[in-house]
Amino acid sequence: MPFLPITVEEMKEYGWKQPDFVFVIGDAYIDHPSFGPAIISRTLENFGYKVCIISQPDMNNDEDFKRFGKPRLSFLVSSGNIDSMVNHYSVSKRRRKKDYYTPNGEMGKRPDRATIRYASKLRELYPDSAIAIGGIEASLRRLNHYDYWDNKVRRSILLDSHADILLYGMGEKTIVEYADALDSGMDVKDVIYIRNSCWKTKDPDLLPPDGIMLPSYDEVLADKMNYVKSFQIQHRNTDAITGKPLIEKYKNCYVVQNPPEFPLSRAEMDATYALPYMRACHPLIEAKGHVPAIDEVKFSVISNRGCFGECHFCALTMHQGRVIQSRSKESIINEIKEISQEPDFKGYIHDIGGPTANFYNKACHKQEKYGACTNRECLGFSPCKNLEVDHTEYLDILREARKLPGIKKVFIRSGLRYDYIMYDKNKEFFDEVVQYHVSGQLKVAPEHVDDRVLIRMGKPSRELYDQFVDLYKDLNRKHGKNQYLVPYLMSSHPGSTLDAAITLAEYLRDIGHMPEQVQDFYPTPGTASTCMYYTGIDPFKNEEVYVPRDPHEKAMQRALMQYRLPQNYNLVHEALVKAHRTDLIGYGKKCLIKPRY
Repeated sequence: MPFLPITVEEMKEYGWKQPDFVFVIGDAYIDHPSFGPAIISRTLENFGYKVCIISQPDMNNDEDFKRFGKPRLSFLVSSGNIDSMVNHYSVSKRRRKKDYYTPNGEMGKRPDRATIRYASKLRELYPDSAIAIGGIEASLRRLNHYDYWDNKVRRSILLDSHADILLYGMGEKTIVEYADALDSGMDVKDVIYIRNSCWKTKDPDLLPPDGIMLPSYDEVLADKMNYVKSFQIQHRNTDAITGKPLIEKYKNCYVVQNPPEFPLSRAEMDATYALPYMRACHPLIEAKGHVPAIDEVKFSVISNRGCFGECHFCALTMHQGRVIQSRSKESIINEIKEISQEPDFKGYIHDIGGPTANFYNKACHKQEKYGACTNRECLGFSPCKNLEVDHTEYLDILREARKLPGIKKVFIRSGLRYDYIMYDKNKEFFDEVVQYHVSGQLKVAPEHVDDRVLIRMGKPSRELYDQFVDLYKDLNRKHGKNQYLVPYLMSSHPGSTLDAAITLAEYLRDIGHMPEQVQDFYPTPGTASTCMYYTGIDPFKNEEVYVPRDPHEKAMQRALMQYRLPQNYNLVHEALVKAHRTDLIGYGKKCLIKPRY
């Protein structure tokens, strides 16, 4: 099947006079299942709907938005595969130089707050058309949220965008229900029953009787503890089985979040990834320049979605949920066979994974009947006693994949949860990962080494990571390999004092590693860590937590992770003096820096 139309000429070639949906997106149009707009548009097509794409429209040119006219059913709007503000700005709020989702990596082809800008423009041009917003940017801003870039709590993006409905999370089922409702003749304002959706109303009689009333927006603005309370309620209602409708009151209306959609079955996952994707950027867009975002995923296969790891700085719980959904081995192997036939394929599968590669099954069978627990974490600092650890099926897929004709190597690049590996009494999986699936270096994410920080991150203890490192070294020796272990580490997370940052620097000294880049904590919407950053309260423990907000202290914590760099000397020296750790200034093996002359 060819690409979906992005021009009127292509639409006419399809024999269409009017599309059912016009999908406005902030990315270059890449028809690949790693990109949300591709999945949504192909899903609609599969159910008989006509979809046209407007990719990265010019905000200063109304005709760009009016290219296909008014759709029969609705406009759809997404900022793209990544939040537009994260895409545009570093954690220091400096403008990034490249947009990897744009031809030639050119910055500036989408506006800041793209969902709001696109939907507002469509409302201006087509005041009586239905408009639905979705994607990661809308999903994580569906209710009140702290906005790091404005340094304030913003209201639901549904209100600021002037859209009619917000479709959150992973949307295959949701988008079809929405399409079918409009196709039946329903007015968009009556579509208030779909799971994974948010809607607005001024009529209190329409509010769901089983809904939970969140603190109002004004109450959240007035008291940070109300923000904590709102986050706690939202977090407890991210599961399809246990989740209730949530209601947020504003001065002149209510925003209602319906419960999450039920996870896709394995057959439904297989069907989603078997849709006729072209696995490439649209030729008319590619002609403007190569889109870098395709490079890492072109020869990769998504095996699962959802994540029960629940790192506190990650928003996956709010977007994909904690219940794992995975594809069958047959579906994954068939996709690899298709990839192997592409003319530029060199024999290397870059990844078989998902948010966490080695999460292939649910955390426990209780989730099938009762959903994910609302009062405990599956992993976190210490695992739940009901956690079921099993790599058998995933290992079987890897074994089958590496036997296929034309496959030289199968890598795992989407990240392995080392704690889940360590909790597996059978080390056969990790043994084969080390032997066959590491591309010279294995990247893992301990994120920190100070337990006072790790517990705030929802990550396991330093002791467990040290055991993992030892196991990795042992397996490398067993197989005669010299593969490196590269830890992802984070500075300035809530809970990270200057003392904790120095502990991290000492760890880097001891392992002889200096990261090329430092990952500073980025307070993005929808995460528990962002709640801590804004309020100074850990929402899981209801206790105060230290938050490094001062830019100078954050600079010191970053510098400590790269203490060897000459340009960081002054900051490191200042940090050590301030923390009364001048024992680390000197000529000894344990010192981080030498004294000043």
